[in-house]
Amino acid sequence: MAKSFDNRDGWIWQDGEFINWNEAKTHIITQGLHYGSAVFEGERSYNGNIFKSDQHTKRLFKSAEIIGIKIPFSESEINQSKFDLIKKMNFKECYVRPIVWRGSSQMGLSTNNSNIHVAIAVWDDWASYFKIEDRIAGLRLITSPWKRPAPDTAPYEAKASGPYIICTLSKEYAEKKGYHDALMLDYRGYIAEGTGANIFFVKDKDIHTPIPDCFLNGITRQTVIEMVKKQGFNLIEKYIKPDEITNYDEAFLTGTAAEITPIQSIDDVKFKTGHNCITYKFMQDYSELVNTVS
Repeated sequence: MAKSFDNRDGWIWQDGEFINWNEAKTHIITQGLHYGSAVFEGERSYNGNIFKSDQHTKRLFKSAEIIGIKIPFSESEINQSKFDLIKKMNFKECYVRPIVWRGSSQMGLSTNNSNIHVAIAVWDDWASYFKIEDRIAGLRLITSPWKRPAPDTAPYEAKASGPYIICTLSKEYAEKKGYHDALMLDYRGYIAEGTGANIFFVKDKDIHTPIPDCFLNGITRQTVIEMVKKQGFNLIEKYIKPDEITNYDEAFLTGTAAEITPIQSIDDVKFKTGHNCITYKFMQDYSELVNTVS
């Protein structure tokens, strides 16, 4: 059983200095906790190098700007602090979580006088978002009753903590039903994503993926799109109706923690999985990529 995250050995970078993991505290009366006023990133270190660290940091700053937060550090300071923390923790392979939140100087919905906190934590027991045996066999998904909201009702381009309650509800729904994850539709009824990962469908040399106009255009998603195009596949971004998924042979999720994870079924629709599938090749290609490029 994994250790509780509030009681571990090691260090966390918080507000410009390293503090003991167990001393990284914030008060219960905190604007970010009560109103979901925070932005964060999910990153992975391979062989001591954070994959696309600069790109993740730029998105962190963009997310903060979208919800009205000014981060009191520069991008270069955040990048260096991530590297220094991994070195101090003596990790090579680990998950990296920068987070920015509004503090306790002001409560309520007004944020004019809020103070801003920044922290970075790293841990090495998230080898994957899904169990390795589930990744090999492929995931079973069920369609969530919750939907991604319209772009004028939620800041979908920001990796903000508040809107993730929709993902949490969907994940809980799926797991209670005995599934690994949920398929989320958007406000129009089109396929959007998984609860914490983007989705792709395979048909011969065509790779289809939903248009990210109301959900996050993930960095791993962008990486995979670039990768499959270089390999000669036809990448097609389109609106995909749920009843169209029977047309595809394979399906997979992409994300920092999920990397590339095959899907064996969505509701009653089954997909091919295994060593002879295109998805399995993509998994190998992606693993090689992240372990050779910093």
